[in-house]
Amino acid sequence: MPKLKRRHFVLGTLGAVGALVVGWSATPAASRLVPSKPLPAGPGQVALNGWVKVSGDNTVTLMMSQSEMGQGTHTGLSMLLAEEMGAALDQIRLETAGSDAIYNNQAAILDGLPFRPGDEGAVKRSTQHVVSKLLRAIPGLTGTGGSSSITDQWLPVREAGASARAMLVGAAAALWQVPAAECRTEAGRVLHAGGKSASFGELAARAAQQPLPTQVALKKPADFKLIGQPARRIDSAAKLDGSATFGLDVLPPGLLYASIAMCPTTGGRVVRFDATAAQKLPGVRKVVALEPVGATLIGTGSTPGGVAVIADTPYHAMRAVKALDIEWDHGPAASLSSAEMIERLSQTLSTKPGKAQLDDGDVAAALESAARTIEAEYRVPFLAHATMEPMNCTVQFKDSAATVWAPTQIPGMTRSAVAKALGIDGAKVDLHVTYLGGGFGRRYSTDFVTQAAMLARETEGAPVQLFWSREEDMAHDFYRPAYVARCKAGFDAAGALVAWQTATAGSSLGIPSVMDTTTDGAWNTAYAFPNARVAHEPVESAMPTGVWRSVAHSQNAFFVESFIDECAAAAGKDPLAFRAALLAKDERHLRVLKRVAELSSWGQPTAAGPDGAKRARGLAIHRAFGSIVAQVAEVSVSADKQIRVHRVACVIDCGVAINPNLIRQQMEGAIVYGLSAALHGEITVEKGQVQQSNFHDYMPLRMNECPAIETDIVASGEAPGGVGEPGTPPIAPAVANAVFALTGQRLRSLPLKLA
Repeated sequence: MPKLKRRHFVLGTLGAVGALVVGWSATPAASRLVPSKPLPAGPGQVALNGWVKVSGDNTVTLMMSQSEMGQGTHTGLSMLLAEEMGAALDQIRLETAGSDAIYNNQAAILDGLPFRPGDEGAVKRSTQHVVSKLLRAIPGLTGTGGSSSITDQWLPVREAGASARAMLVGAAAALWQVPAAECRTEAGRVLHAGGKSASFGELAARAAQQPLPTQVALKKPADFKLIGQPARRIDSAAKLDGSATFGLDVLPPGLLYASIAMCPTTGGRVVRFDATAAQKLPGVRKVVALEPVGATLIGTGSTPGGVAVIADTPYHAMRAVKALDIEWDHGPAASLSSAEMIERLSQTLSTKPGKAQLDDGDVAAALESAARTIEAEYRVPFLAHATMEPMNCTVQFKDSAATVWAPTQIPGMTRSAVAKALGIDGAKVDLHVTYLGGGFGRRYSTDFVTQAAMLARETEGAPVQLFWSREEDMAHDFYRPAYVARCKAGFDAAGALVAWQTATAGSSLGIPSVMDTTTDGAWNTAYAFPNARVAHEPVESAMPTGVWRSVAHSQNAFFVESFIDECAAAAGKDPLAFRAALLAKDERHLRVLKRVAELSSWGQPTAAGPDGAKRARGLAIHRAFGSIVAQVAEVSVSADKQIRVHRVACVIDCGVAINPNLIRQQMEGAIVYGLSAALHGEITVEKGQVQQSNFHDYMPLRMNECPAIETDIVASGEAPGGVGEPGTPPIAPAVANAVFALTGQRLRSLPLKLA
């Protein structure tokens, strides 16, 4: 049995709690349908459980705890509710959920527990049960990240819909004096076999008098009418006609605007400032200095101190900021260099083996006795999130209470951040979550929210909207950390892989060691190695770091899939066949691998492009957030050594496919996002200051660079896995492996550049 070091945490925790945990874990799990306080209902509206309200006008309201940042979560969750209720999708309305513990994102935390996929033993089941119950006792842990929205609410939203359905049917049956078994729901109506019919709205008040069912029967997959269908997004129309409200669209009466200049050096602060010139400009209300703000929940470092100008319009605020005369304390990070930091990571791996997260067999002995060994070092740089909508937040502080409009991924922590900044109770923070113009993990921090709350103290009850310029946003991110990996493999005389070893160095993201995620995608790879060791050595710096789309999978897929390709080449094997042999006991991975081979015409000659340039294919497969994604990239190299990706074949097994349209959209977006980083993405630091400032020197993939993307979804009966992030990790190694197949050059650093 593998020596999984992270399991020690689980065993220790269970042992420490002892008999109390054993007894408590044996009790039934608390329902996620009943909130601690009844849901507030508007005129003509009734709440049927903690997730569902029905109105007399026949609309159905779903309490929405998840943020919509383009991934289609609102549509997917609405489909789950409509399916189980028997409602029409266009009946569903959304309302921001409160901080009740029933809305806590359990999947995001349970997914981080130290168990390998496929491990369904008693320890895992008991641990998940106990943690799940703990999470139902702590309010405010809502969050959108880790591709967990559908995974987390797959059961509770369906159960809420099924419970509401049962109550509506019960109300109709009592009204008509017929057996409930003779009634069904369809398109927002309860129908009786004898021809009677009533809308949900007509039955709402009676349904509210029905008892909440203690057990409900969820629909069987064979009876699904919405789930699995390519439904249109419910937010498309509003985004097309401009009526959708993003953070920067918020316009409460009397709104003021604030622009900010922050110390260009990480960790810096304001020494003094002269606002004389700025205050003489029209429209300027106030100039305020702000202290540095630390990371929230996950991340390291802080947002520097700065000076903000509050004015009547965005233009007046931005103009006045440029007129400020500020003296900065650049602090100890003034000598920080990203190149030196990355070299330090490499040097660390020369002296420290790292803490093992997987230690299976005897790697040292296997390498010692191997007929042949190969080694490689890989590097990835710091990356910005570069959301299209820069950081912003609107806060009104009046009568000792706050109203907040925020594009945030963590509503619970956002309420807490505002309450702390204003010195009020969290119950006095009324939060409205807007659409997010991109998140990717950046809006898992609340630094910009805290800044906006601090400014709201200065506006005498008027709402104020803080917005960062693109340059401030680029210079003051919580960046994806830089990492270095050392990989080593051993082969026997017949060319079979007998040992696998990887060690990485980089930031811990401030996550406690017992929940270390830095080796995700490496320690729990699906490959079956005879002897394997996967380790990480945390190395912190003054550079602020945070989670980035797909988190540790973003770098570990590059390390693992690039080195697997090197192992295949060293063994003289076809890259796909080599992987298939290591995945021989994993049917899901093999199905995905076989399908991507068919979709990409793997093994068939690649035709030259219209320009005559030769092309080659590269493969990568990676499991992340409960889903398996394989990609084959077809590339060419121009005369000036520019890498061009022409086509990507993508296959995903994400369990039950709720909405194929959304899945394909997310695979396309994830591939484009990953290609932007693979071909262009790099944040460099000199003298503690980020050198990139906008999209001209931190380039996203341009339209003329975008490949043709074909996505195939594997039919599956497994519970839904994630979709928003799993498409990003495989693309960089797939492209790097294609470049090797084409040129013979191994590119072991991102972004990919030919010598």
